[in-house]
Amino acid sequence: MTGLVDTHCHVQDTRFDDDRRDVVERSLTILDWLVVVGDDLATSQQAAEMTGDRIVAAVGMHPYHANHLNAETVTELRRLAALEGVVAIGEIGLDYYRYAKTTPAEQRNAFETQLELAGELGLPVVIHNREADKDAAALLANAAGQLPGFVMHCFGGDAAFAETCLEMGAYISFAGNVTFPKADSLREAAAVVPMNRLLVETDSPYLAPQAVRGKRCEPRYVQYTAACLAEVKGVTMEIFTEQTTANAGRLFREGGNLRRK
Repeated sequence: MTGLVDTHCHVQDTRFDDDRRDVVERSLTILDWLVVVGDDLATSQQAAEMTGDRIVAAVGMHPYHANHLNAETVTELRRLAALEGVVAIGEIGLDYYRYAKTTPAEQRNAFETQLELAGELGLPVVIHNREADKDAAALLANAAGQLPGFVMHCFGGDAAFAETCLEMGAYISFAGNVTFPKADSLREAAAVVPMNRLLVETDSPYLAPQAVRGKRCEPRYVQYTAACLAEVKGVTMEIFTEQTTANAGRLFREGGNLRRK
């Protein structure tokens, strides 16, 4: 049976400094592969350094760091994006929930610049969106035709916004919060996502699924989120795993620098 893919994790995070190798090794005993995602230059560099046969990376500047995007950092992102095993630009996007150091205008500029970079490089994009649906949809609508693909990571919107994203060609990925007892709206959103556009992730070390809530999240915990989503979709775990792993391969492994091997 094909293993699951954690399509979004941050195992380069300092919370894994004491046991990173063990976390990755025990996760890969049950997962096919995983995607390590950067959110600034340092974590993007770390993600790129972790790539291997079963680990790929995305590099980008999170909206919280949008004020650090300039000509020099774009040049560095372009360098990182060219490395073997780097398969996407991300995570990038908009976050209007909390922006102590970056304004919406700075975020929109950084998002648009990195979307253009992804289009130039022919790489898919990992999108962070929080309480910015209207602006995110507008910028993605302008860029979608130039991108080989994109995913709405850790989807937090409702079913209507999920359908808007799907119409633009998005993949939609759900994290552990879809398993929370009060997350009915997320499960309703998952219900409208076709199986061929669905992805699953942990966003570790954040958002541990309900079964392990309160613990530091690890990539292997994606199995709990997958089980919840399989139930929502009314399919077996085998079918869910095979389809979502195929989706991940189509978005990342076929669209990224692994094609050079």
